[in-house]
Amino acid sequence: MRPIRIAALVVVGAAVVALAGVGRPDLAGGASEPSGGITVTGTGTVQSVPDQAQFSLGVQTSGPTAREALAANSERMRRVLAALFAAGVAKGDVQTQDVSVSKSYPDNGYSADNSVSVTIRELAKAGSILDAASNAGANEVYGPTLSRSDEAGQQAKALRAAVDNARGKARVLAEAAGVQLGRVTAISENGNGPEPYYPVALAKSSADAPVEPGRQQAQATVRVTFAIG
Repeated sequence: MRPIRIAALVVVGAAVVALAGVGRPDLAGGASEPSGGITVTGTGTVQSVPDQAQFSLGVQTSGPTAREALAANSERMRRVLAALFAAGVAKGDVQTQDVSVSKSYPDNGYSADNSVSVTIRELAKAGSILDAASNAGANEVYGPTLSRSDEAGQQAKALRAAVDNARGKARVLAEAAGVQLGRVTAISENGNGPEPYYPVALAKSSADAPVEPGRQQAQATVRVTFAIG
């Protein structure tokens, strides 16, 4: 009979533990505090004036043989590069994009092309720099792509504006619902960025071409969830 008495005690102990959990949801069901809240989308826009421009400058030449076409092209591109550096463009702001030689028809000669990407960091000098490159032999000019040198800073301002916008929306919703707005419980960014200025073709030879910077926008969108306080 002794084993039977021990088993009975175990059963009684289990019943006591089960009853102790009655009326205490945190122990009985392991439930946490209610989830949810107020979720809104905020947008932010910051306008700024572009302060730099990127152009594509190219040299196209022809010749009876591929070697002659390329030699003439290389010589002319060296003059273009020298003119760019003399006009104040830093070497780090010039990058070769393409070098090619192809058969040309119907004369059965050859055509050589060489193009470079040039970043001009002082827009006021853009016209004179392009003019210098054209005089040195650049016969293909494309651009500009306008941008800000402090693009990351502009985007950060747009993100802050987006969060402020989201908070304002959530506050209105909380007041309408008669509740208190609590802390931020979740936040995520939707992919946005500055609105770019895409390249457009310019005249192949243009003396002191004017470049108007206009304005560009840095935009940001965030999704924010606030607790109900």
